[in-house]
Amino acid sequence: MASLDIDIGRVEGQRALVRQRHLKMAAIWAVVFAFLAWCFHGTIIQDTDWSRIGGANGVLGSLGRFLALDFSLLPELVIPTIETFMVACVGTVLGCFFSLPVAWFGAANVTPNRFFFYPAGRFLMVLSRSVHEIIWALIFVSAVGLGALPGILAIAMRSVGFISKITAEAIENIDKKPVEAIRAVGGNDFQVMYYGILPQIYPVVLATVIFEWDINIRRSAVMGLVGAGGLGLTFFRQMNSFNYGGVTMVILAILLLIVLGEVLSHFLRKAVI
Repeated sequence: MASLDIDIGRVEGQRALVRQRHLKMAAIWAVVFAFLAWCFHGTIIQDTDWSRIGGANGVLGSLGRFLALDFSLLPELVIPTIETFMVACVGTVLGCFFSLPVAWFGAANVTPNRFFFYPAGRFLMVLSRSVHEIIWALIFVSAVGLGALPGILAIAMRSVGFISKITAEAIENIDKKPVEAIRAVGGNDFQVMYYGILPQIYPVVLATVIFEWDINIRRSAVMGLVGAGGLGLTFFRQMNSFNYGGVTMVILAILLLIVLGEVLSHFLRKAVI
């Protein structure tokens, strides 16, 4: 009887623990839903000017204006589309060159100095990723003027953080045995990097660059909003002239360019990785 009472007590204790766990989860979900409801009420209900929407007819009328495509704009989209594509390509290549010294400084196992160059390399990685590409574009537009060049520089600076961080982490995770073997036979730092490190990180770096190029096609499409040329500038002009059909044509051109980038990046990965 005593053992039976003990077993019953254990079962009751386990049931009590399960009930407490369920009550705790219910309280957590209640707090989460209350927070989401507060956010929804503050940002959607209160901060939206519902009187300007005009009901269903107003929304449908606005959508109708955007669906009236302006096909006369097609010849004017060819050059900006090519320019946007080239900004993404040149900016990515330039970002790769900028990323090499940053990755070298930011990799703990190859950095020239852990007390100066390593923190400097890591700081440059964080700085590049922290500043949005539009901000970089604004900076370079004010420095070098309007056109594709500030867009290229902005794309390059924005790419440095991601490419160099992945490259530095790949360098830190290499197999040390080939490096030690090259050093044992008298290899210098360049030979260690070229024969011992690069073959190990090549697939990772190449995949990262292709992925970043794919992202940069999207980024370059909006560079023109701040005067850096391409489809973004055409989009800005169509919005200023209230040509809603032209705005939709620019969006379709951007969509076509992004799809092209997806297809090319897919085949590039298969071809070289």
